[in-house]
Order: sequence, then structure tokens, then C-alpha cells
Amino acid sequence: MQRLEGKTALITGAARGIGLAFAKTYAAEGAVVALGDIDLPRAEAAAAAIGRQAFAVALDVTDQASIEAAVAAVEHRAGGLDILVNNAALFDLAPIVEITRASYERVFSVNVAGALFTLQAAARAMIRQGRGGKIINMASQAGRRGEALVAVYCASKAAVISLTQSAALNLIAHRINVNAIAPGVVDGEHWEGVDALFAKYEKRPLGEKRRLVGEEVPYGRMGRAEDLTGMAVFLASAESDYIVGQTYNVDGGNWLS
Repeated sequence: MQRLEGKTALITGAARGIGLAFAKTYAAEGAVVALGDIDLPRAEAAAAAIGRQAFAVALDVTDQASIEAAVAAVEHRAGGLDILVNNAALFDLAPIVEITRASYERVFSVNVAGALFTLQAAARAMIRQGRGGKIINMASQAGRRGEALVAVYCASKAAVISLTQSAALNLIAHRINVNAIAPGVVDGEHWEGVDALFAKYEKRPLGEKRRLVGEEVPYGRMGRAEDLTGMAVFLASAESDYIVGQTYNVDGGNWLS
């Protein structure tokens, strides 16, 4: 039996990268999957490629009406909501003396407020249904520590870990399990922008930071989106029913706890 058979999942930021890898894996495990993304055409193309078990919904996690409309659309189309993956996120970096309020507000509006209010809308739906649910927040190894150039992003992911704990303690009474995944350095198209920012502030040639962080991972390489799918399925399945408020490192050995 497929581990997510009969379940419906909403994944935010699912048109590409980690979110898309999760969507493909959840569908393969039997779930109906809603790919939520601000880039609806790309999400629709991704859903079509997955097949009849997937569909796309427009979702801007910085807009409350969009969040509520997306959850309602999933309920209407699939008959309920069992799993939420809060995956949508933004990254930025700068030295402390160069951080702008605009950058701070943009990162926190997606990474923290977006996660909170999408979690809230999904939890309300799950409580109405009365059959429990699973909520998975995407944290980061950056939330476990400070980094000289990455203060805002690190703080936002630390907030996600704290939010996961508080929400978990509150929602387990409704048999809604809230947990998180903390990836390490995960390769993908987003790393072109990340590498360019490090090159700017660390005075490195383009591509060098990307190479160095991969070499520093004890496993011997940067992570791939597919490295995270096993944990994502486990936390969405009945196998994790007794796990509450935990953040799991999936990072090739970068952070030990």
C-alpha cells in the first residue's frame, strides 16, 4: 500500500526545486497533490507533467486572501486537506550594516508570516474536517546558527523552528502533527543567485562559493531536492503520528544535534 494513499496535500512554492520534488514523490505515494505557487503557469505545467493526481492553485503566501482561497480550492477540488508543506521561501544576504528594512520585511513576510498564516488556514480546515493532519515546515541549517552575512535569513529560519514547536504543542490536541525539516545546502537553480551574492560580498569569483560549500559537506557533496523526499513522506505519513514539534536535519552531516 502506498503510504499516502487517500490523502490530499498542499505544497507551497511547488512549481520548482524542493517543492516540486515533494509533489512528485507524494503523488507516487498515492496522494492527491495541490501545487501552490505564485507562478501559476509554471505550477500548472508541473502538475500536468505529474499527472491526474496533481493540480495547481494560485498561492501568494504574503496575501491572506490568496492563502484562504488556495486552501478553499483544495478542499473543494479534493474533498479535504490532510497534509500541508510550508516550502515557499526567499533568501537574501548582506553585512549587518547594509541590511535594508525592505529586505528584512520581504524575507520575513514569506518565510515566517507566510508559513504561519498558511499553517493557520490549513489547521482550520483540518480541524473542521475532524480527521487530524500533518503540517511540515521547511526550516534550514541556517536556523540553527548565525552566519556573518546571512542574519535575516538565519533569523527567519530560527523563527520557523520556534513556530513549529509552538504550533505543534497547540494543534496536537486536534491530532494535527506539526514538524519541520532543516535541509543543509541544497543545489538547484536558486544557487546561481545565492552564489552571486556571496561573490559580491566575499570578493570571490562566480561559482567558487557553490563549489566550496559542497566540498565542506561531510557527505561529500551538496544536497539535492530528492535527498529530502524520504523525510517529507515519513512526516506526512501515519508512521510519524507520535512525533510532535521536531525539526529534522537532512544535511549530509553539516549540523549535528
